[in-house]
Amino acid sequence: MVARTSGRCDIALVHAERGARLAPASLARAQLHAWALLPVLARLQRADEADQALRTALTELEADPSGTAPGRFGFDEPELALHQAEAHLALGRHQQARVRAEVSAASCPDGTGGWTAATLVLAQAEAVDSPQDAAQRALHVLDRIPAARLRSTARTRLNKLARVLPDGPGAELTERLRTLPTAIDHHGHAI
Repeated sequence: MVARTSGRCDIALVHAERGARLAPASLARAQLHAWALLPVLARLQRADEADQALRTALTELEADPSGTAPGRFGFDEPELALHQAEAHLALGRHQQARVRAEVSAASCPDGTGGWTAATLVLAQAEAVDSPQDAAQRALHVLDRIPAARLRSTARTRLNKLARVLPDGPGAELTERLRTLPTAIDHHGHAI
């Protein structure tokens, strides 16, 4: 995750492939395929391999003996749908991203980190065809989630969205982000 986030996709791919190879069957393998392998392959525009990683994740999740109950520690179906949505988004599949983000958001309690992530990925998917809706969705997140509870990943998604929205629909979002208080860590330091 660190390598992928810092833009070192080749290194992230090596780690993801190794982890997927070594992971035991079921939940751990599903998670590694969806959380590590799928996003880096999508970012590298390796669509066929990304689709295969997704198929493996789905197969392994279905085979998991602990069931598919939401909220299982570490990985569940709403999180898988979120990873699918982000991969589709990276591959330019905006309609598929929208559908999977909607599933993820609907499966998460309002106001949670999962709901926030899925809602912002949904807004990113809408930005191409419905920029006004995308901006309103992002503003709703800012209205709903206190700045102190807004995760750094949510801030990243909001800033990315603001950069792609046209000036009209994105103006209020850009201004709200400009005036958003600085994020702080659990020690009270700015991050």
